[in-house]
Amino acid sequence: MTMRRWIKVSVAAAAVLGVGGYIAEPYAQEWMLARNACGGELPRDAVKQLAPKGSHLEGEESKYTKGLGSYGCSLTMKGEDVNDKRLVRMAAYTRRDDQDREFMSLFPEEGFSPQAPVPEGLPGFIDRFGGIQLLLPCPDLGKDAEGRQRKLLVRTSLGRDVNSGVPGAAYRTAVALANSASGRLGCGAKPLKAPKGDAVPADPEDDPKTVPLSQARNTGCGWMTRSGLSQSTDWRVAVGTNNAAPTARCDLHSADPESPHERSRMAFVAWYGDWSNRLTAEEGNGEPRPMTATARCDGEAANYALSAADDIPGVGRAVKERMFKEFAQDEVRRRGCSGLRFFS
Repeated sequence: MTMRRWIKVSVAAAAVLGVGGYIAEPYAQEWMLARNACGGELPRDAVKQLAPKGSHLEGEESKYTKGLGSYGCSLTMKGEDVNDKRLVRMAAYTRRDDQDREFMSLFPEEGFSPQAPVPEGLPGFIDRFGGIQLLLPCPDLGKDAEGRQRKLLVRTSLGRDVNSGVPGAAYRTAVALANSASGRLGCGAKPLKAPKGDAVPADPEDDPKTVPLSQARNTGCGWMTRSGLSQSTDWRVAVGTNNAAPTARCDLHSADPESPHERSRMAFVAWYGDWSNRLTAEEGNGEPRPMTATARCDGEAANYALSAADDIPGVGRAVKERMFKEFAQDEVRRRGCSGLRFFS
């Protein structure tokens, strides 16, 4: 090969390599972003599944403040069809004030905010904005000044354009981030395991999945099957309980046989932790509202309340009071609480 021809071949090869490097560079950048985001703890397969088609990773950010017991991180994306740049965002807190502020924003006023359960075994719930909230005890952080076990609250939220319906991906991501936050903040919580199967987070704003009352016997709302409700009404139960969560909910829906489009609803809700005391107190005087109850669970307050219309066919006040007592007593039994008191 002549020197001139060798130079031409070399220049051509360099041009090909240059184009290849230019094409590969964005993918290399995305790989680096996925690897570095949130301390490298994001499951790569889950990130790939959550990212919508045609999108690309754009940036990552982390903020860790040891003195304030907080840690947060995010991964963003871009694309022609991406309106919400957020792919995943996590915020974690070990300070009680930060956790109380979070709960206050999720359960304003009397606390009957939309919520949805997470799979049994995960200590949390889905909040009214769709975030996955996980609350873990922190054995390595001891107790606070009031003698309460310190805890870690971790909220993982996904963007509106994310493929959140991919089986298992959202929960694998939330669990990985919660375990990472526990290590970073010195919590020492027992590592969580992602739920088996194809669990997908529910949207609290959607109509909840319900089962006929007769099929709720072996659920966390099974007490409803012993409530003596009329079988002539199409009662259906929305089960929102999880024994490890800081909140639980059993909703009862019915359609009036004479007016099938007229629906009634009763919401039985429980909240666990001293933060919940304000939810059952009358505004102004601080006295407990009617149809509420309180107990002590794991050294903190637990509060229970019922929201129901006054004119539900076949369900008078006496029936509501009996059902509410069944609900609170069932929760207390299952969680090992004590000192249950009712306010009527």
